[in-house]
Amino acid sequence: MLKIPRLVVGACQGRSGKTTFTLGLLKALKDGGTNVQPFKKGPDYIDPSWLSYAAGKECRNLDAFMMDKDNLVRTFINNSHDKEISVVEGAMGLFDGLDLEGTGSTAEVAYMIQAPVILVVNCQRMTRSVAALVNGVVNFDPRIKIGGVILNNVARSRHENMLTAAIGKYCQVPVVGILPKSSDIEIPDRHLGLIPATEKDELVGRVARLGKLVSENVDIEKILEIAHNAPDLQDMVYDPLPENTSSGVKIGVIRDKVFSFYYPENLEALERQGAELVFINSLIDKSLPQIDALYIGGGFPEMFAKELGENILLKESIKNLIEDGLPVYAECGGLMYLGRTIIWADKAYDMAGALPFDVSMEKKPQGHGYTINTVREGNPYLPCGLEIRGHEFHNSRLINLDSSQIKFGLDVKRGKGITGKEDGIVYKNVFASYNHLHATSVPQWAEGLVNMAKKWSAQG
Repeated sequence: MLKIPRLVVGACQGRSGKTTFTLGLLKALKDGGTNVQPFKKGPDYIDPSWLSYAAGKECRNLDAFMMDKDNLVRTFINNSHDKEISVVEGAMGLFDGLDLEGTGSTAEVAYMIQAPVILVVNCQRMTRSVAALVNGVVNFDPRIKIGGVILNNVARSRHENMLTAAIGKYCQVPVVGILPKSSDIEIPDRHLGLIPATEKDELVGRVARLGKLVSENVDIEKILEIAHNAPDLQDMVYDPLPENTSSGVKIGVIRDKVFSFYYPENLEALERQGAELVFINSLIDKSLPQIDALYIGGGFPEMFAKELGENILLKESIKNLIEDGLPVYAECGGLMYLGRTIIWADKAYDMAGALPFDVSMEKKPQGHGYTINTVREGNPYLPCGLEIRGHEFHNSRLINLDSSQIKFGLDVKRGKGITGKEDGIVYKNVFASYNHLHATSVPQWAEGLVNMAKKWSAQG
């Protein structure tokens, strides 16, 4: 039995202000000396970069599609057991999931970890109806406890008075905060969502303003009380992960403002398999260091295509080592970087040229959502026949692919992949796909990559 103060931030729909409130709450708690652990519901890299900055702790993802309940709860407990409070930012509407039962929804995650929900309501162009909305949420699923309401986008004092009076008269849920309308706190976005925190240093000042906004307009003590009143987690214990051991291999990770999409569990899984991680900057470094494998995550190579193209020496180093057989695992942005060119707005930018295709940037998403793939024979990192769950989100597509030079490593059961039916280009010891996986749900991945690194190292 564990006592973990916790809450989930939810809303009736996207664009209601969940991220705004969550960032401000995390910053206010951190600035007040509270040891707070952030989580993000669902597959996401960008929101967690902001949540991590606001809390001063690395955000973790909780995803009920990629993770089974045991792994989800274990991830939550292992990262919460020594914190004063844990805050989970939801996604989309509270009850929105994959089907009519709400599978994978924020509500399902809240139920799994038995956490009260703070409901953020966008009150723009609404007064008395707010009570009907709140009661509808409260009564929709009795398993979910709504601990308090945040009224967002409140115009002026008269608007505030009408909203609070309606909830006070018709609802049994307290209003714990009122956030005024403000354009000064918006975080710019682009085609895949918010701009990553690592990319726009000048925007972090907005997080400070959000913290001030929440501290001045939200009852922080009431929020803490709601979190502390969460029930003890029955039949659940802190289950520490095994300690890292050394295998003597080094895995390079290209991690910078171009390639920043990495789940922390993926990097930790490689370390637990004994790998030493060596971080590489795709814009600055001129060659690969002495490594036994290379991991290139997702990101926005199209936004830095000119700079990437100008770093000729690094591209040549990567291409030459791939030809020699260096094990390389790449996801989405990493896949794009390994091709010949990225074509955007009628301009072509040279990439590594290690794989036989070009990349065309499109105005609309070419793949967006959860994926289910089956591993094909010949995949260098995963056993044949294994079904893996992941996600994809990309506005690019591959063109001019020379299929005679490559194989595909995945059969697509759900999602788009590269061809609609296949994903995961296999070339020599490279595996590069649009699919993002989470090591918690595919533990074989880290073992496979480290084993390939060991083989490369043994060749001398």
